[in-house]
Amino acid sequence: MFERAGQQALPEDLIDVDAVVSAYYELEPDPDNPAQQVVFGTSGHRGSSLDGAFNQAHIAATTLAIVEYRRAQGTDGPLFIGRDTHALSEPAWRTALEVLAAAGVETRIDARDSYTPTPAVSHAILRANGAGTSGGVRVEGPGRADGIVVTPSHNPPRDGGFKYNPPTGGPAGSDATSWIANRANELLHKGWKNIPRDENPLENPCVSKTDFMTAYVDDLADVIDMDAIRDAGVRIGADPLGGASVHYWQMIAERYGLNLTVVNPEVDPAWPFMTLDWDGKIRMDCSSPYAMASLRRLMTPDAEGNTPFDVATGNDADSDRHGIVTPDGLMNPNHFLAVAIEYLFTHRPGWGQDAGVGKTLVSSALIDRVVEALGRKLVEVPVGFKYFVPGLVDGSLGFGGEESAGASFLRKDGTVWTTDKDGILLCLLAAEIIAVTGKTPSQLHAEQVERFGASAYARIDAPATKAQKAKLAALSPQDVTATELAGEPIVAKLVNAPGNDAPIGGLKVVTKNAWFAARPSGTEDVYKIYAESFLGKDHLKQVQEAAKEVVAAALGE
Repeated sequence: MFERAGQQALPEDLIDVDAVVSAYYELEPDPDNPAQQVVFGTSGHRGSSLDGAFNQAHIAATTLAIVEYRRAQGTDGPLFIGRDTHALSEPAWRTALEVLAAAGVETRIDARDSYTPTPAVSHAILRANGAGTSGGVRVEGPGRADGIVVTPSHNPPRDGGFKYNPPTGGPAGSDATSWIANRANELLHKGWKNIPRDENPLENPCVSKTDFMTAYVDDLADVIDMDAIRDAGVRIGADPLGGASVHYWQMIAERYGLNLTVVNPEVDPAWPFMTLDWDGKIRMDCSSPYAMASLRRLMTPDAEGNTPFDVATGNDADSDRHGIVTPDGLMNPNHFLAVAIEYLFTHRPGWGQDAGVGKTLVSSALIDRVVEALGRKLVEVPVGFKYFVPGLVDGSLGFGGEESAGASFLRKDGTVWTTDKDGILLCLLAAEIIAVTGKTPSQLHAEQVERFGASAYARIDAPATKAQKAKLAALSPQDVTATELAGEPIVAKLVNAPGNDAPIGGLKVVTKNAWFAARPSGTEDVYKIYAESFLGKDHLKQVQEAAKEVVAAALGE
């Protein structure tokens, strides 16, 4: 643990913004160096210009690859593009716009020439494709819209990110991202400087402005009970953490007459107002108690037990994640997801009786118990929000959520809202829960614990070579010879997710009261062990140690 974790950043912790931006234009990646190639993870291509991993060469090549991909797919409608507040986001947005304009792609940019949250881009794509209308979403045929979001999400200020959202509005699947990455790297080899670019894209007739913010904010009443929040006078403190939601929160307050205060309206690409994360880095992770230290201190009850707000909320830089702080403290993301699911499925009569609940297989088993009590179908998928997209589009999933504080859910009438994570939405849901139930989400979680049991949950990393990571990703259930885990019989050994039979890229082992999942990291020489026990913290430690032994044995060590 870094000694200053949770303390405000000092000048020596901050990036040199000019150096980061200059490196974007000046450094050229080596197309034969894997560390400097285009690589799409679960949320697009990410890297730093300082490392030759996120430079104008990458963005020009990736954008042209997207142009070619969408043409091959018959996607010929508008492309919506948004960006967050990272230093590299505006330069990358500009490069992408130059390539799109030169290619004649009908491109929609923000009318305010400002930041656009990821969920607002997803919302715009889906609305253009028919969401919120009687005709439903058109994911096939002519005129379909798609989009690009320029963001590395909660990553440190030195990083940039670039992701593609197809006509379904959410993160692109691996078929699309693999093709786009391969083609982009091919273009890097061929010479990215030959890619046609319009030096004045804002004057190109293919580029037009759209009001992402008004469209998104006006539609919120279709998915959240804004009247209940207003009438109950719920006091909300919203912290954008210097991210793209900053102006959205102010408009939401004014549009719906909410008792809502933007507690920190500052935007600075160096993020000097942030508190340091566990490893000493500035990271806009609204699920981290260290990154959320300022908001946690703000919500500490005084001598009389009073707090300035009933709930305080945080979002990451592109607003696709949520952090919920009540007078009891920062909620564990798994706990809030469980509360949100139970509340929604008992307060959304317009949702179909067959609408299920989507969760990633490394999310808490508390969700499993809640869903079973609700009599709903649980759809457990691998890590990646893209796996929830089909179910959210057709309404077969009422809710999809990840353990890393990302989720979205349907409109009140059971139709799609967004198919990318929506941190603004989940923060507003916390306020609705207080307005309607008179209890905070943390109080409702305590009631769930009384009914379903308390769990201990944690993630740890263990060293692994590239060869070991590759072997871990290719395991079969037969490779696991253990019959017990921390004193309990093993009841399931999974290498494919039960909800959609997609490969986990690792292993999950389940007992009656505990489980662990092991997955190789895509960026570091480690594998991640997620584990949970309903038998206490000591048992969790036993599960974690047993997990290392099970994995080592399966890898033949």
